[in-house]
Amino acid sequence: MDSARDVANQTLALVLAGGRGSRLKALTDTRAKPAVYFGGKYRIIDFALSNCVNSGISRIGVVTQYKSHSLLRHLQSGWSFLRNQLNEFVDLLPAQQRIDEEHWYQGTADAVYQNIDIIRDHGPKYVLILAGDHIYKMDYAALILDHIRMGSPLTVACIPVDRSQASALGVMNVDDDNLITQFIEKPKDPPAMPGDPNKSLASMGIYVFDADFLYDVLQKDAETKGSHRDFGMDIIPQVVKDRKAHAHNFTKSCIRNSGNKDLVYWRDVGTIDAYWAANMDIASIEPQLDIYDINWPIWTALPQLPPAKYVQDINGTSTIVRNSVCSAGCIISGSSVNQSVLFSSSRVHSNCFLSEAVILPFCIIHRGVRLTKVILDRGVELPRNLVIGENPELDAKRFYRSEGGVTLVTRNMIKKLQEDEPQLFEDFDNYRAPFIPSF
Repeated sequence: MDSARDVANQTLALVLAGGRGSRLKALTDTRAKPAVYFGGKYRIIDFALSNCVNSGISRIGVVTQYKSHSLLRHLQSGWSFLRNQLNEFVDLLPAQQRIDEEHWYQGTADAVYQNIDIIRDHGPKYVLILAGDHIYKMDYAALILDHIRMGSPLTVACIPVDRSQASALGVMNVDDDNLITQFIEKPKDPPAMPGDPNKSLASMGIYVFDADFLYDVLQKDAETKGSHRDFGMDIIPQVVKDRKAHAHNFTKSCIRNSGNKDLVYWRDVGTIDAYWAANMDIASIEPQLDIYDINWPIWTALPQLPPAKYVQDINGTSTIVRNSVCSAGCIISGSSVNQSVLFSSSRVHSNCFLSEAVILPFCIIHRGVRLTKVILDRGVELPRNLVIGENPELDAKRFYRSEGGVTLVTRNMIKKLQEDEPQLFEDFDNYRAPFIPSF
């Protein structure tokens, strides 16, 4: 039996990071979903990449397409520590029309197929295909060992989810030996798990293929007229039909929270409400996602920034911070911050009140601002005394307000607000900060 180290060395991981993630609205206007900031200092893609490195898998390709500049820059600055001399790498695979000179990547399967020559050159025995837009911690070596034990050429990682969420995922049925007997991509009425009418067994977007089998099914799919060129819609249903796909239960490979060994954490932060809630969890007293586990670190780019600082304002008013995450480079002066996540280099001036706020990097919040249940995109600068999150009708008119009552504010929204309501920005040019680019 191969060891975890053996199978990791025989595996090439491909992270599919080309999707927009349109349900995140304006957060993905300038960046792909895997490049969206998360948890105070990370990008979403850091979790899949960190799982690879922590699992011993050091040959990684990242497949990009939609608005990839921010993502590529992050990967170059934060993931260049792997050593090519030891056959370790994070290889960037943007859409290049390598095989089909008429089309860019048409689907997830086509994105892999168009890089099949690169995959072959590395000679892996197993190919691990990952979605780059989910938050979780997983030992991929344990997954691949389970793949070998079950003996099928394809293994799909799965997790029970609420049926209300399953319509956005691939849903499967399995027999007593975990052989997948049915697979439906994004069903309108997801089938329930046996014995639990409120749950569906969903694909995590994580697949392990025997490499030679993958080459074969991709070639056949490329030659099939009418195919969507997608794993969930075409490849996996066909392999399931041929009875060659097993399911891997995430409980076997989940890296658990040290404070709650029964918890299995996996999040699709694909909506504004889900994204906000997952960030709020990071700031809670006992978060479900343990990012402080030194045995399973989450790696990311580390800009050289000074520590966060909390000071009194000129009138002696102290800063109060409760149940919040404040990253390097932040300065908070004489304000109250409660249950919030502040990313790097954000500034909060005096007499502000922030509650349940997610503040992305380089935001500037001038004095007297009140924010409740708000997300500020990177580089947003708010004028003095602006109030967001207390008047739903006004927030929906000025910004984007989700079904769950989260208000998203971007720089373009602030620019439009300045045009529509100039009285809110009196003397703004006299105290605003220098221009900060947003990616």
